[in-house]
Amino acid sequence: MPTGLVARSLSKVREIVANATGLGSETPEKTQARIRQQLQECAEGLGGEVSTRQRAARLAQTYLDLDDEGRHSFLKMIALEFGPDPARIAEAHTRYQSSVGTSGQWDAEAELRAAMRSSRIRILTQFNAIPQGVKFLVDLRADLIGYLRDDPELKPLDRELEARLSAWFDVGFLELSRLTWRSPAALLEKIVEYEAVHEISSWSDLKNRLDSDRRCYGFFHPRMPLEPLIFVEVALLEGLADNVQALLDEHAPVSDASRATTAIFYSISATQAGLRGVSFGNFLLKRVVDDLQRDFPRLKTFATLSPIPGLTRWVTRNREEALASFSPTDWKRLAETGVEGAEDSHLNSLLTGETPLDADSSMARALRDPLLRIAARYLLGARDKERPTDPVARFHLGNGARVERLNWLADTSAKGIGQSWGIMVNYLYDPDRIEDNVERFARNGEVDAASSVRRLAER
Repeated sequence: MPTGLVARSLSKVREIVANATGLGSETPEKTQARIRQQLQECAEGLGGEVSTRQRAARLAQTYLDLDDEGRHSFLKMIALEFGPDPARIAEAHTRYQSSVGTSGQWDAEAELRAAMRSSRIRILTQFNAIPQGVKFLVDLRADLIGYLRDDPELKPLDRELEARLSAWFDVGFLELSRLTWRSPAALLEKIVEYEAVHEISSWSDLKNRLDSDRRCYGFFHPRMPLEPLIFVEVALLEGLADNVQALLDEHAPVSDASRATTAIFYSISATQAGLRGVSFGNFLLKRVVDDLQRDFPRLKTFATLSPIPGLTRWVTRNREEALASFSPTDWKRLAETGVEGAEDSHLNSLLTGETPLDADSSMARALRDPLLRIAARYLLGARDKERPTDPVARFHLGNGARVERLNWLADTSAKGIGQSWGIMVNYLYDPDRIEDNVERFARNGEVDAASSVRRLAER
């Protein structure tokens, strides 16, 4: 079900339409008729700028006042009743076909294009006229995505809205900003709220992540100045990081950023569910690399310390394939810890993340080699519709990174142990190989990986 993100938007809309009629006294039929009339008025687009603003504000207020079922019906009405006219498209297409090669071809083409433009676009575009209208549409699409799971009839509306948002959020319109401890408090609160990889536990935790040996950058849209679209947290070090607890230790001494040779991207968080399918993460990393190289000329290595969030879920579905990574030597070591074989229920619960792995146990030491092999095979070989199964791998590999190194027990939090037995991965962004990697990955799914990782996957 939708998360209700829309309810947090458009506080100013309520001021504009303070006299809006509530829904409590209406029958469902009257509500539907009133909404249909409002949508029709927006689709016709009569009047000037003031009329457009008022119509859009009333319609937005109407949506905010609806319950979950009402919002679903609202979106379905737009999807099914305000699409292009099939008869007009057919007529325009016939006229275009008959005019190909004549002087009227281009006019006929323009007419066909106009016929295919649906009223949905005119309705959606009008929300731009109201305060926070862009944010309203982003949150509305988040609701729409939630309904899509059970209602495929909403797909046409989702496709059109995604295309419109992709144009509005083109990377050329976005602004890269560095976030610091002196940034507005409201913005810092958003960073805490939206952090999706390593939870920010306190203000002191946040301050540590914004210290002199750290950097945080975000992409912003001019119409959403206090809403980061995506942000990345960076640690400036003298080598690859291999443990996230050490990286996030608030009590660790602050290092000298001027001596750093390595920039570690340890958290990348997309914040707006309604922008799913609108890609700008790769542009963020490229812009950040340029900014860091300008400020820190000694930086030569740009890498991540990334989670592997889908690993144990994949093992649950592919247990036999995972067990193939265990050698006779591995089984012998496990037998010494009390595991009786592949059928052992305790081993099964460890493999699937149901039972936490004790980092200090003999079991953990016996499992280290086979679990690293499973992780390597998963990252290099597991596919879902020809793309890497793991969402983080899909992002970084698609942006030209290389699988550089696997790190055992790099995240010993309950989340880290549960999702990947604490294994994390360094993805390396080598400026000399990024473009070639992007091309090979896009063309045939080829993954660039260090020889040490390939050897693990092949054993």
